[in-house]
Amino acid sequence: MPVWKIHGDGRTVAPGNVVRPEERLNWPATFAIGAQHVVAMFGATFLVPIITGFPVSTTLLFSGIGTLLFLLLTRNRLPSYLGSSFAFLAPITAINAGQALETPQQITQALVGVVVVGVLLAAIGFLVQAVGVQWIDRFMPPVVAGSIVALIGFNLAPAAWNNFTLQPELASVTLIAVILFSVLFRGFLGRISIFLGVIVGYIVAIFTNQVSFDGIEDAAWIGLPDFHLAAVTDPAAWLYVPMFLPVVLVLIAENVGHVRGVATMTNDPSINKHTGRALVADGLATTLAGGFGGSATTTYGENIGVMAATRVYSTAAYWVTGGAAILLAFSPKVGVIFNSIPPGVLGGVTTALYGLIGVIGIKIWVDNRVDFSRPVNQYTVAVSFVIAVGGFAMSWGAFQLGAIVLGTVAALLIYHLGNAIARARKTGADDGGPIPAVGPLGGDPE
Repeated sequence: MPVWKIHGDGRTVAPGNVVRPEERLNWPATFAIGAQHVVAMFGATFLVPIITGFPVSTTLLFSGIGTLLFLLLTRNRLPSYLGSSFAFLAPITAINAGQALETPQQITQALVGVVVVGVLLAAIGFLVQAVGVQWIDRFMPPVVAGSIVALIGFNLAPAAWNNFTLQPELASVTLIAVILFSVLFRGFLGRISIFLGVIVGYIVAIFTNQVSFDGIEDAAWIGLPDFHLAAVTDPAAWLYVPMFLPVVLVLIAENVGHVRGVATMTNDPSINKHTGRALVADGLATTLAGGFGGSATTTYGENIGVMAATRVYSTAAYWVTGGAAILLAFSPKVGVIFNSIPPGVLGGVTTALYGLIGVIGIKIWVDNRVDFSRPVNQYTVAVSFVIAVGGFAMSWGAFQLGAIVLGTVAALLIYHLGNAIARARKTGADDGGPIPAVGPLGGDPE
């Protein structure tokens, strides 16, 4: 177990100071902050297996194990929680026509795609550690990165609608609660609005007799998670793998963004040197989860919010959180309770959640001041978005490429080939880089 230096008096953080990754507060305070991280990650982490049909307890187990593995491989210098990745929702549910997986065979087939993505991400991490991250920026510039992240969210819109229509009143209550919590509360409560919205929707569902409690009473408080092995010897499973490959680009963007965010907030540029290790760690955690039945992992923005609110970036708190997730995984009753969440609640919360994935992509454009007056940037986004929202697909016999794969390929080809042609012809249609900053909005110009 690593040893952390005590920050200050171990109880408080002075104004303008932060608790650095290699520091900690006293253990009671560290456990309290770790508990906040549990709440922050929980709302999103349990939703992924509910939506995909993966076992909840198994997902929690490998989420906790993945977090501890991440801390070890990044040498305890990079605070992060590895929760369930929403980027995998589309390819996983595509195996069952956009719905949650229903059979063990479907789960084991989906796990092959998870494992392949994990191995590929780890390999990219080793490459980044050796040569640096600059090549990623060139291959996946902001307009392309934002497009890929956003199209994954928007491609999931029909799945949200399908659940919404099953219990529209309950879905509406849940969605309204999510939005209200996000605007009524500041700080930590505002950041967990999705989690709170699910609680409100579930309570309303109980009072309106829309929850089935079958199996909850019989479920044991303590027991082993439900493991599944990836069907790597099943030829049919490999036909789904191409749908998963674009997710690698999303995980790269999320991990790189996480590292840069922590480096900025702690005012420690040396943290950026751990980018390759972060990719390797998330790749190995995803591979491990996929090999035995858990959802793929990624760094969590929800927990970044907790760190920003508390100014505590100590990795000690994440050891507490990872350990708590592992303990929760060994309670079958917890898993059965989560599986009782009705489709209307899921429809309401995913309406917001999938849209937020799209907004993250758009935020990448805003943060990097993408110039949408340039035709190459316009068509990179326009074509990839219509492919994703329209659910385009191409098939050759049993082999099929879904909308996410086609949208990703379209974004990459249009951007890189379009730029090459425009620059060769000097038409001015190429990506000219970020547009000039316009200064602060509002008020009179100085």
